[in-house]
Amino acid sequence: MDPQQAALVQRTFERAARIGPHFSATFYNELFLIEPPLKRMFSGDMIRQGEQLMMFLAYIVQGLDRLDAILPAVRELGVRHVGYGVEARHYAIVGTALMRTFRHELGPDFTPEARLAWTTAYKLMSDAMCEAAYGVSASPAASLQR
Repeated sequence: MDPQQAALVQRTFERAARIGPHFSATFYNELFLIEPPLKRMFSGDMIRQGEQLMMFLAYIVQGLDRLDAILPAVRELGVRHVGYGVEARHYAIVGTALMRTFRHELGPDFTPEARLAWTTAYKLMSDAMCEAAYGVSASPAASLQR
């Protein structure tokens, strides 16, 4: 991920963060539309779940220019997700839901360049999580282009 892509991810996330609860609700709606069985993994308070999603996205976005500082926490989260029943194949589904959410919420501001920057950032993080949890990379970034 180059510095321009990191800056683009940070700029586009500013808008998502301003509508945090709405953004996270849209994300989970997209996720469950793509893969309805995943809904069973979320038995708790979805408002709190959305807050945690936005906090973790903010942590990642703010740390894109210092990956060495954030990757240990990203890897640890990947390992923790195994206990929740997350499988390596779910990372591509989550990435697709995230890209659809950005497209829906940012509209024309989610340019092809912004999509590429987010795809690159997501692939970097999901690969780190999958490698820590399963010893394999996540699904190819091309699958996030839907």
